[in-house]
Amino acid sequence: MVKAMETERLEDGPLVQRLLEGSEESWVILYRKYQGPVFRFALHMTGSREVAEEAVQETFVAFLARAPHFDPSHGSLLAYLTGIARNHTLRLAAKRWREAPADYQVELAGDSDPFREASGRQLGEALRKLILALPEPYRAVLVLCEIQEMSYEEAASALSCPVGTVRSRLHRARQMLTERMVGKGCPA
Repeated sequence: MVKAMETERLEDGPLVQRLLEGSEESWVILYRKYQGPVFRFALHMTGSREVAEEAVQETFVAFLARAPHFDPSHGSLLAYLTGIARNHTLRLAAKRWREAPADYQVELAGDSDPFREASGRQLGEALRKLILALPEPYRAVLVLCEIQEMSYEEAASALSCPVGTVRSRLHRARQMLTERMVGKGCPA
């Protein structure tokens, strides 16, 4: 078994190829390498650990079926997995929204005043709520570029859109956050 510290140095293309040839070790390495970033993406997109955990599971199961279609020349494996995770995260979040009690839906919709006691951890929580309240296309690009620190090209690959769209959505997402922060009385 390959040691955890060595997994970072292994290239994704050969790992995926060995996975396709039946290597269980390659599967374990890929899962260990990417389950954290996929989980963080889903968590930032939904604000729910439960949904994020389910999205990770569904993403990696779906990847097993889609692995033959992964082409490293079209983008990183992380971008490919994030694209899969985005679809599963949105589906799971929508399902949860439909099944959630009305008071939970109001809180998720951003109708509360998140800057009531904005200090320290509360400010971080307020910012998280503001990000969750952004429309999905803007939230996705903000999470990928600002929180996950993906390049514009990787984010474009994950979202299946042009780089210019990523840039304009990120610009607009930042504007919306600033406007909402100022509107809540928080200095921008």
